[in-house]
Amino acid sequence: MSKRHEAKYKIDRRMGQNIWGRPKSPVNRREYGPGQHGQRRKGKLSDYGVQLRAKQKLRFYYANITEKQFRAIYDEAIRMKGDSGANMIGLLERRLDAMVYRAKFVPTVFAARQFVNHGHVKVNGRRVNIASYRVKVGDLIEVRDKSKEMVMVLEAKDLPERDVPDYIEVDHTKFTAKMSRIPTLTDVPYPVAMEPHLVVEFYSR
Repeated sequence: MSKRHEAKYKIDRRMGQNIWGRPKSPVNRREYGPGQHGQRRKGKLSDYGVQLRAKQKLRFYYANITEKQFRAIYDEAIRMKGDSGANMIGLLERRLDAMVYRAKFVPTVFAARQFVNHGHVKVNGRRVNIASYRVKVGDLIEVRDKSKEMVMVLEAKDLPERDVPDYIEVDHTKFTAKMSRIPTLTDVPYPVAMEPHLVVEFYSR
């Protein structure tokens, strides 16, 4: 097992939740945190602790993006009209790696970031290798021809633990996808409850 997987499962145990809904998550067997003192960390969290946990959970979910990237998304979200928490979710879901993951071209969001970085994805016919690339409604996302036969890609579309959300139009025969609309919080199929309003409270302290 790679270091990437170990870190991912350690995140699950630290959060005490199976945040990606993966069947092999250790939280399915034990919900306490990692380490010899993991079972003792069940104390009541302060308001700050609750907000911090909500921020960590949402940031970790999107392949543990950097704090700098996550803060930049918050800064952009509060400048937009409407609810800042909902704006954050919309911006996160428009990341190219999130789109590739939602379309079930790869099994995990971590694999999606690597898949994009290695140049396996095209947007509107042009190869894009930046995982944080901002997808617009109507953009055509497609797996490059040489990458369509990868075992990971062929197996991912049949994974039973998650479905493609209705704001993404996918053709798994051509391995293409489009975002039909910007999703709201209730549209996004998170396996656990996400609380973007607490993230906004955390940063606006």
